[in-house]
Amino acid sequence: MMTRMTTPDADLRLARLAAAIAEPARARMLCCLLDGHARTATELAAVGEVAPSTASAHLARLQAEGLVAAQAQGKHRYFRLAGNEVASALEALQVVAGVARQPFESSTPSRLRAARTCYDHLAGAAGVALHDHLREQGWITPDSTSPQPGSYQLSAAGERAMQALGLDTEAARARRRRFACACLDWSERRPHLGGALGAAWLDLSLQRGWLRRDLDSRAVRLTPKALREVPQLFAAKEVSS
Repeated sequence: MMTRMTTPDADLRLARLAAAIAEPARARMLCCLLDGHARTATELAAVGEVAPSTASAHLARLQAEGLVAAQAQGKHRYFRLAGNEVASALEALQVVAGVARQPFESSTPSRLRAARTCYDHLAGAAGVALHDHLREQGWITPDSTSPQPGSYQLSAAGERAMQALGLDTEAARARRRRFACACLDWSERRPHLGGALGAAWLDLSLQRGWLRRDLDSRAVRLTPKALREVPQLFAAKEVSS
């Protein structure tokens, strides 16, 4: 997030930020990231209409100025805006410039984008919807005690809700792995729920018949039973097919 300008050199800091934004390729990258979706340096190079090596230099500058943040996911590094203050500042500048924001468009096949497995947990639009619902309800909250960024812990309300749905939270904690974390979704470019809790949730959903695996791919399908019993957990009306 951008540092609040309370020091005597606030004007110099503002000038540095303005200079970082003012370069056309960097401005295009920042505007592209306003939709909240993370992107790779290669994708942002295409957006900025520059070579990948040049894009890397631009992203390093934006990261140094606190405008973007990087997240490693597998063999890729994804970049997103560093925080809401950055987004608000860019949106205000876009209003002044009279620029309309372009929506994010995924090239992922619709069946995989709707719902699929990511290793052993749920991904795709259904996985992102589940993650967002758990956050909105306050069932999972950031774990400030964990040294690993993006870690979650269950709140007391979350513990009760999970157990009421039939999920064994103690068994999930007993697994020798990270308990719960935000896992960046490669089609939605927003987090879905990973870790032992995410794996336990996928297992429960398959056992309860809320999800059904495809035979020939990683795709899973939301069932009519999910629509009846827990539509809010997967935003089932929006992602079912």
